[in-house]
Amino acid sequence: MDSKYTRVAIGVVVLVAAVVLLVVLSSGGSSDSTTKGVTTIVIKNGEPVGGIAQLTYNEGEQVRFKVDSDVSDEVHMHGYDIMKDVKAGGSVSFDFPATIEGVFEAELEGRKEQIVELTVNP
Repeated sequence: MDSKYTRVAIGVVVLVAAVVLLVVLSSGGSSDSTTKGVTTIVIKNGEPVGGIAQLTYNEGEQVRFKVDSDVSDEVHMHGYDIMKDVKAGGSVSFDFPATIEGVFEAELEGRKEQIVELTVNP
């Protein structure tokens, strides 16, 4: 009888440990800016593949995205007024703190082509 009870207790402990591990792994971690990856926006024929990228951050987080482009243009992050040139076949990275709440767009300035919609929540 004692060995049966021991096996059941060990089974319960293993089950509880598995559930805790599953919850920890599926939570995705904290919302700290270090846990967010870099989104890559691919530009083909002067347009964003898959449409305008929707990026959402909370104020204080680090906004990070990369533009891989097959055309030369200036990428302009409106609202934050950050501008970077990208060459055809090249890429450019953006990395800045989300300090202004609201909805902003990034575009290929010369083409007037929106590629990002950035939402910064309080």
